Amino acid sequence: MDKNKYSPEHWLLLMLGTAILSFGLYNIHSQSRITEGGVLGMILLLNHWFKISPSISGVILDFSCYFIGWRMLGNKFLKNAVFSTVCFSLWYRLWEYIGYVIPNLSSYQLAASLVGAVFVGVGVGIVVREGGAAGGDDALALVISKVAKCRISRAYLLTDLTVLTLSLSYIPFSRIVYSFITVTLSSRIIDKIQDM
Repeated sequence: MDKNKYSPEHWLLLMLGTAILSFGLYNIHSQSRITEGGVLGMILLLNHWFKISPSISGVILDFSCYFIGWRMLGNKFLKNAVFSTVCFSLWYRLWEYIGYVIPNLSSYQLAASLVGAVFVGVGVGIVVREGGAAGGDDALALVISKVAKCRISRAYLLTDLTVLTLSLSYIPFSRIVYSFITVTLSSRIIDKIQDM
């Protein structure tokens, strides 16, 4: 076992990454209604078309991705993923308690998609660089990256664009185009952080 992976710095970086990610999702994405790809987007899609509650589909999809991640990436991944997921939830709850601290960018969708992408890209980039996952999307992207031997940005982009394309079945293109911008930019940022 790599002893550096379990140093205090490792756990602090996982906490920092989830703090940045949750801050951006709460303050930017939730206010401006920019939808997501990956597991979150799939949860919304299943809810819209099949009336499956996100409380059910979210748990099933996330745990399925974590199970696959654990099988492909091992116990270290699972420990990091569980810690990251708990941190993400706690941070998100803290942001909800504090309330919005960034002005609502709903009227400026392009700005919201760009700023949101930075928060998501930096936050997720730190978490996956440390071997964690803040949600099923991260686990799935790590597995795809390993199996397909491709950069993690391509794995994220593949899953996000697939789900966003399917989401066009119920979300107008004029609204979803900003989500395409966000996922494209955030996947590039994740890649850059992986290379650091």
